[in-house]
Amino acid sequence: MKLEAKINWEQGLAFKAHLDGFDFVIDSSQAPGGAKALGPRPKGLTLVSLLGCTGMDVISILGKMKVKVEKFEVSAEAQLADEHPKKFIAIKVIYAFTGPGLTPEPLRKAVALSEEKYCGVRATLAPAVTISHEIIMNGERLAG
Repeated sequence: MKLEAKINWEQGLAFKAHLDGFDFVIDSSQAPGGAKALGPRPKGLTLVSLLGCTGMDVISILGKMKVKVEKFEVSAEAQLADEHPKKFIAIKVIYAFTGPGLTPEPLRKAVALSEEKYCGVRATLAPAVTISHEIIMNGERLAG
């Protein structure tokens, strides 16, 4: 399987990205010459890629387990190196589930399957980046 993407320089540090039939702009912050308003930054897109990959896995796995979720949010907190290259050092992924009748075990199992078996973005990052997670169910953090 092959994945292809392309970017074309627009202006300053802004590029138009072409991916999966979609066009969008990426840019840098204003400090190194970018115009912040033109688009998201690449490191943030890496986080969104991780969240999208694991989020799609988890919701798909829960669907197969017939676990009904009313609301599902995945967020991340990332720590970057202080020196160049300002790479990711650690990422914490937070899975927040809302819905009546939810129990911890299927949520834990779905997250574990995504992290250990299915999420290719996590598998790509994990050798070099420490990735941890937290699960929140109906506003309460699950222990362990």
